Amino acid sequence: MSESRVEPWRRWALWIVLIGMTGTAIELALLGHTEDRIQWLPLVLLALGLAAGLVLALRPTRRTATTFGVITGVYVPTAGIGIYLHLKSNVEFELEMRPSMEGVELVREALSGAMPALAPGAMAYIGLLGLLVWYGHPALRKADFNTHGGQDEE
Repeated sequence: MSESRVEPWRRWALWIVLIGMTGTAIELALLGHTEDRIQWLPLVLLALGLAAGLVLALRPTRRTATTFGVITGVYVPTAGIGIYLHLKSNVEFELEMRPSMEGVELVREALSGAMPALAPGAMAYIGLLGLLVWYGHPALRKADFNTHGGQDEE
């Protein structure tokens, strides 16, 4: 597909990512996902990603595209950590309530426990879509230096 046909899709995908970041951040804030430092991590990453994405939408440069790509790339492992922490919390709760629980029953209860076990997967979705926006972005092909003093094109 030619670049001229890809770019409108890239712009739409960027706005979808920004809407996803905003909605997820609002939901986490409303849920009080701020009890300890580790719970602040997705909120901080979402805020950084939202800022980087808005700058990329308004002023697409190599630096803004790279920043956006790095931030959204961090979302994917962060989602894995979040899923692990949610599951761990649910397992600990279930075992505190019924210490003899094990196997399939424990897994089922942990997946459907008080902490939404797979909710952090939203960060992976947002991150992967963000990486799709970033991959091959036209701003990444711009020259690194101009001929007037070797400064970044900004």
